[in-house]
Amino acid sequence: METEDFRPTHVVPQDGLPAWEAPDVSRPTEPLDPLLPVQLLDRRGDWGQVLCANGWSAWVDGRLLVSVPHDPPQAGQPMARTADPRPLMARVQESLNRFRQASEELVEGRIDGEAFRRRTQGLRAGMVVDGEAVWLFDAEHERWLYTDGTRLTTYAAQSAPGRPSSAPAPAAAPEATRLVDDPGTHPRTRPGDG
Repeated sequence: METEDFRPTHVVPQDGLPAWEAPDVSRPTEPLDPLLPVQLLDRRGDWGQVLCANGWSAWVDGRLLVSVPHDPPQAGQPMARTADPRPLMARVQESLNRFRQASEELVEGRIDGEAFRRRTQGLRAGMVVDGEAVWLFDAEHERWLYTDGTRLTTYAAQSAPGRPSSAPAPAAAPEATRLVDDPGTHPRTRPGDG
């Protein structure tokens, strides 16, 4: 029996997901099926309480849930200005090339640390390639975009909605990148494991 007004916010990763009756590893329950749509109800640290379409809920490692993007653009609407991924990929490549050149000059002793900082100041780029799936960081608009190779779709935005693209970014320095284990090469940890 499906719950009325069920609107998934996440899907379970493609390997499925262990589940617990409560945010407590001593109370396991049935695991969730791969790619199952779920609605995130609550968060407690790394734990996430999810609701399934049939009304069943469980606690899972919320860090492993895959966020569902907003509804896709409606058919018949004009293509967004970011529909073609090639210009953004070229900007990412250009930023990486500028960083690589400055890095090589620093290693070879042709420039010092201060010159390296000046040459790389303001460079921001991000790209994750996983087979046919690619995520690109659009530094100009402070957002991550997903592409299947033909079209871009906004995946996550860092700035609050409604801030015009011409508005200056906050003066704070960008957050440091946090490294996480690749679940495909490392054993999974349960919520609460250190």
